[in-house]
Amino acid sequence: MPEGTSPAAPVAPTTAPPSQAAQAQAAKSPAPASKESTAGLLFGIGAYVLWGMLPLYFFILMPAGAVEIVANRVVWSLLFCALLITVTRSWGVLVVALRDRRVFGSLALAAFLIAINWLTYTYGVTTGQAVETSLGYFINPLVSVLLGVLVLKERLRPLQWTAVGVGFVAVGVLTYSYGKLPWIALTLAFSFGLYGFVKNRVGSKVDAITSLSVETMVLAPLAAVAMVVLAASGSSTLTSQGAGHFWLLLASGVITAVPLLFFGASARRLPMTTIGLLQYFAPVLQFLVALLVFREAMTVERWIGFGVVWLALLLLTVDMLRTTRRNSLARRAAIRQAA
Repeated sequence: MPEGTSPAAPVAPTTAPPSQAAQAQAAKSPAPASKESTAGLLFGIGAYVLWGMLPLYFFILMPAGAVEIVANRVVWSLLFCALLITVTRSWGVLVVALRDRRVFGSLALAAFLIAINWLTYTYGVTTGQAVETSLGYFINPLVSVLLGVLVLKERLRPLQWTAVGVGFVAVGVLTYSYGKLPWIALTLAFSFGLYGFVKNRVGSKVDAITSLSVETMVLAPLAAVAMVVLAASGSSTLTSQGAGHFWLLLASGVITAVPLLFFGASARRLPMTTIGLLQYFAPVLQFLVALLVFREAMTVERWIGFGVVWLALLLLTVDMLRTTRRNSLARRAAIRQAA
């Protein structure tokens, strides 16, 4: 059952025939599950829409550069997490995570991977390359599949192999269209893919806020040094661009944490198939923002390259839906046999 719901209570003895009692119980039970699924869907859409709109936030933070934006994002995220942990009285959970060497080591590695991801993403958006940043998150599912083969030695199904092969063709087409390897997209795809892999190894040992708190604690000293160096060199915009700019930079803590909270709430309520489909919201929105708001150029060759990427994602999605349906039918058959 989804978290927040409970299995149906046993039916009390009744004068009605058993079949009627079972029907009455079945009629009541879908309501909580339906509410949980609806809430999970709304939380998931909220998370990916916020992530998809991040380019607009970085755009209004100009003239702040990528390093300053990420440094502020880390420092203010840490303060916001400390506030949340205080409100939810979760300091004990954080201490347990810090004392567990395996958990802390994994989260420290995840911290450096997400720092690379954030820096690359922010650099891409603030230098007029938001289209390529969206490409990175389109490629990410293919990278995750590839990591499964190379690191976990997983065996891919034929449709998955086809999708990976089409993905390689897409990178080749885009390399030709850009006149160089699309390093921003590939860095984003691999850094986030590896980040997800490392976080997956931690599993359910830490929740989203504890995880983000540990990661920002690891990065905070480096972020603080970066902020001091920028201020000393006169390159900092935190206090030189007016009160509005100052508060917008401080808001980066909330803007970083809220989508993660939404995502955590969604992941607890929805099956992974639905989460997998929702993840396309973010790069689609990033792509639309780059084209419609930032007016970035898209040549015919780039359209072809993106089209090949979308074909690969379509193949992965079809395979995922087919596998989910097959597994669901197998479970139902097993339940019928057990009954």
